[in-house]
Amino acid sequence: MPSLQYQAISSRLKQTFAISRGSKTSAETIRVTLIENGVAGHGECVPYGRYGETVANVSDQIEQARPALENGIDREALQTIMPAGAARCAIDCAFWDLESKRANVPVWQLAGLPAPTALPCTMSLSLDTPDKMAMAAKQTPAVWLKLKLGDKKQDIDRIIAVHAARPDASLVIDGNEGIAESDYTALIEAAASNGVAFIEQPFASGRDDLLLERRSSVSICADESVHTSADIADLSRKYDAINIKLDKAGGLTEAINMLRQAQQYDLKIMIGCMVAGSLSMAPALLLGTAADVIDLDGPLWLANDIAHGLRYHNGEVLPATPQLWG
Repeated sequence: MPSLQYQAISSRLKQTFAISRGSKTSAETIRVTLIENGVAGHGECVPYGRYGETVANVSDQIEQARPALENGIDREALQTIMPAGAARCAIDCAFWDLESKRANVPVWQLAGLPAPTALPCTMSLSLDTPDKMAMAAKQTPAVWLKLKLGDKKQDIDRIIAVHAARPDASLVIDGNEGIAESDYTALIEAAASNGVAFIEQPFASGRDDLLLERRSSVSICADESVHTSADIADLSRKYDAINIKLDKAGGLTEAINMLRQAQQYDLKIMIGCMVAGSLSMAPALLLGTAADVIDLDGPLWLANDIAHGLRYHNGEVLPATPQLWG
């Protein structure tokens, strides 16, 4: 029966990261360790304020799981006693790491996933003026660029400027639920002619029916509207793709279920992240070989990542080492 340890971590960013809902200068995460017979498994989560999560209440949820963990509950049973969200994510990923180390078998084999390989990874461009976002686009070798939008007066100018600066790159634009209905058609037209492959969550979660009336030549991807596999059947009528984030799903176990469900509905797949370090990214990266877009650039924003962190080279992210996770 594993013992539980956890710790809140605040990691300074290299620069301010801005989206339409605000900006941040640090990444706030919680690291969980499960220890059994001298073997330690690690996981990490990002409390997401959009859903009312804080470091304090997620820590409380983790603490509340202690009796069940110390009474021998396993990873599968964990899915039934904790709701999807950040707390379960950290414990679930720690379970996977612990199982891998005890069996001396990598997680991808335990989970029946393809062997990991180097994959192209997006680089997010923090919300800024069109010129500054274009300059940032020129400074990265990534062939996938993600634009944060937030000011309808300049959003189309941002798309045009970044595409002009990097016509070789495929673009993802993230509406963060903030695109007005009246601006949608013009945005789609600009996106279609300026290298945009995906548009994330243009309208607020709960207003997805608006997409039934507005067809798009660019793939529309659910983000805030999708949490677990239970959401996918309904969203498949409205979206072309889903963004799988482990912090929302409640860990790798449910993220795998989401991946398989999305494949059944012929949805495209993005593997996404919050701003966090490599311990948060490593489990999600195992899903990358089945994804259309890998949006796992969180560690690139940190001033100092965890030891043995993921390596990024020429626009690709390399598989995690055993010293990091899994």
